[in-house]
Amino acid sequence: MTADYFASEDLTQETFLSAYNHLKDFDGKHEKAWLCRIATNKCLDYVQSAGRRSIPTEDTGIEETMGRGQSFDNTPEQSYLEEEVRETLLARCRSLKPPYDEIARAYYYDEMDVSEIAAARGMKVKTVQTQVYRARSMLRRLYGKEKGA
Repeated sequence: MTADYFASEDLTQETFLSAYNHLKDFDGKHEKAWLCRIATNKCLDYVQSAGRRSIPTEDTGIEETMGRGQSFDNTPEQSYLEEEVRETLLARCRSLKPPYDEIARAYYYDEMDVSEIAAARGMKVKTVQTQVYRARSMLRRLYGKEKGA
């Protein structure tokens, strides 16, 4: 419904979060239809509203790609692959134009949160959030070009 893979991932998470938060209101019948209706409404809201233009406060997509938060046996192969992913990420961050290069590196590579970046750079949190959002969009395009090649 959204024609955007990343947006659909976010909306899926929002759907299950909403279902969990409203579980007490659920009567126990037609759970599949209930969940599908929540998902449909989330998608319609996304398409019709300015939701796709909102500024993210967290980004888990790249974190999942890098394997943070997961427990792995730290084999030499796994260590090498993780390092390769981090090196590629750093190279992509450096290829962005200023100030997005520094913001992307701090947020995605150095794993600083928005408030830490804002404090370190003497900027407003909303400004940093906007720059993270734009850097994320630029990185998506760079990674997308790599997949298409």
